[in-house]
This record gives sequence, structure tokens and C-alpha cells, in this order.
Amino acid sequence: MKPSIRYASLSGYLQLTQSLGADPAALMHAVDLDPADLATPDKWVPVVRVARLLELSARACGHADFGLRLAEFRRLSTLGPLSVVLQGEPTLRDALGLLMRYEHSYNEALRIRVAETEGLATIRLWFEMGEPAPSTQAEQLAMGALYGIIREVLGPTWQPLSACFTDPAPPDVGTHNRMLGGRVHFGHGFTGLVLYAKDLDAPNVLAGPDSGTHIDELLAALAAPRGASTADRARDLVEMLLPTGRCGVDEVARTMGMDRRTLYRHLAATGETFTSIVDSVRAGLAERYLSLARYQLTEISVLLGFAAPSAFSRWFRHHFGESPRQWRKRRADLPAP
Repeated sequence: MKPSIRYASLSGYLQLTQSLGADPAALMHAVDLDPADLATPDKWVPVVRVARLLELSARACGHADFGLRLAEFRRLSTLGPLSVVLQGEPTLRDALGLLMRYEHSYNEALRIRVAETEGLATIRLWFEMGEPAPSTQAEQLAMGALYGIIREVLGPTWQPLSACFTDPAPPDVGTHNRMLGGRVHFGHGFTGLVLYAKDLDAPNVLAGPDSGTHIDELLAALAAPRGASTADRARDLVEMLLPTGRCGVDEVARTMGMDRRTLYRHLAATGETFTSIVDSVRAGLAERYLSLARYQLTEISVLLGFAAPSAFSRWFRHHFGESPRQWRKRRADLPAP
């Protein structure tokens, strides 16, 4: 099943598109979306359709910053019940942890990860849609929404050290600078925010004495969170070890402090195998690398741990049903509005 997203993610779409001189209904119909469904924000829709709608709208409106402009319409309530729980988290670290554990409750394709080093923290985000789709505008929307959430948690005076995009700079970066604090970098190695690590432990200004009330009931209304299971730890290690060419089951098991039999047993308990873990990690990374024109197919082959580009192409065709070149080309195809 392809990953989905709530219609709430398109909050403000009609107003923004009309204000920029385009026909929102025609654009939505072009990607098989019904404008009437915007009235039911809790309804789910395939992420790839929303991503294509945002890209198509940016072209029709003549604004390469369309996704970022749409983010200005986002509110915490867009997250649904999760927004109430988030307001009760004591620190930004806890709030981000909540967003990552419950990604599937508001956007099944979005991935957010936090890393710390040398007193700095990076919050990276990307999409794994499972099929070719342009992600520039979707990443802008997600970046703007994430920035807005952090400003809600830490207060309106907070600014990141930098906001980074993998895409090249658009002709006009005024909206980016206005919305993201003026420290914006393009053509970067990842899309996300860089901040001081100490900001992660800053208190949540939204948290009040009654903010924890009914939290358990609200969390129970959401699907089970993604936890730090053996499978999740294995995924993280596989992603780290793939480019080194040492991503074998014995290496991963040893790093996790167990032997391969124990690792197999833990994975089987969750319906996973080591091969399925490697395949899922490779699939997500392949999407990310193929979306960036600066990566040649031979480079991607190495980054995914394949001994030769031909092996990568065979695996990719088996997994996605087409060659990497075809996937990359089809990713940019959009219907006529």
C-alpha cells in the first residue's frame, strides 16, 4: 500500500492558489484529487498525488516557493490529536521525539531524524513515497511546517543557525529568507535545520500545568508509535554501514551486541528478516539519491552497497519495476493542468 497523508496538509491551498491567479479545482482534478475533500481534513490521500499537486501548482502559479508559502497556512492543529499531546511535551527534544514516533499518524511518507555532534544538532527530513514523484515543493511545505512547530515550542524569537535545501536556489529566495530566518543554504547535502544542541533541551513554552491532562487517551486514539525496536536499530545500522561495503548480518549483529541467530530471532518476532530490512533501507535511500541530479548512478550504486552498477540496476528493477534511469525521468513528469 502506498503511503498516505491527511487532507489537512493542504490547509490554505484554495486561498493560496486563487490568490496567485490559478484554478485550484482544475489543478486538483489533474492529479485525481477532489476539491470537495478539502472539507474533510482527516481524510487520507496518497502522498504522491499531493506532491504532484504542489509541483503542478508551483508551475501554474509561477512561484517556485509555492510549498513554503503554503506552510504559512499551517497550524499545530494540522497534526490532529497529536498537536494536543505535543503541547504537553516538556522540551523540544521530547516534542521532536513525539513527531518522529508518530510520523505515520499525520504523514506516512515523511521521515524526520535528529543527530547531534560538536554542540550542534541537525534535523533532517525527506520523503519516501514508494514511486516517482517530485518532492521539491513537498519538502518546502514540510520544512516550513517543521520550522513553525519549533517556533511554537521555543517561542517566536527562536532562529535556527541555518535552513538547508538539497535543491538549487530558486530565482527569488525572498520567501525563504523571510520565513526561515535569512540563513538559508541551497544545494546542500540534506534538507533540514541546523541549531545549537542545547536548544533541544530548552523548555516547551506551550506546556502548562494542565497540559498533560487526557494525554493517554489521545495517544490511544493514534496508531502504535514507531519505537526503538531491534528492527529499528538494525535499520539505522544498515543505513550507516551500506556505503562502507561491510553491511553483513554478522557485522550488524555484532555491533548490536548479539550473534546472528539472536538477531534473526528478534527480527522474525516482528515479521522482518535481515534481507527485508536491507531492501527497505536501500529503497528509501535510492529514492533520496535519485531525486538529486548531482548523484550519478555509479555513485548511488556504491552508496547503496552494491559491488557493481549492474547489480544495483537489477535490484532496482526487481523492487520498483523499472530501471533507475526510467524512475528518475518519470519523477519529473507532471500532467497538464
